[in-house]
Amino acid sequence: MELSNTDFGRQPPIDAYGDMGFRIDKKRVEGSMYLLPDAGMFPWGARTIDEVAPNHFDEIAAAIESYDLLLIGTGVSLRFPSREVRDHLTNIPLHFEVMDTGAACRTYNVLLGEQRRVAAALIAIE
Repeated sequence: MELSNTDFGRQPPIDAYGDMGFRIDKKRVEGSMYLLPDAGMFPWGARTIDEVAPNHFDEIAAAIESYDLLLIGTGVSLRFPSREVRDHLTNIPLHFEVMDTGAACRTYNVLLGEQRRVAAALIAIE
């Protein structure tokens, strides 16, 4: 897909990921992060999926009216968050999909290109 001809709306796409960070809107961002429509990008305290706790989603849940789907990037490989975290997200209720960080970045860009309301919580990878 040629990104230069794709209209992503107001949310910038993820240009690159790896080396423990991301490049978004031509800016390097270090560490794990989350992206919210209309709000921007923010540091996310999780370094691994095992560290993720329900409170890691407080700000993300507070912005639930701005998106329809949350993509959770779990690092190099697909690993599901704990049952406690999954139950917490389901009870919000928050629609979410879990995938490795690379797949989450690619899916995020595709959904943006389709003008979908999407958020992402991404664990940085090497």
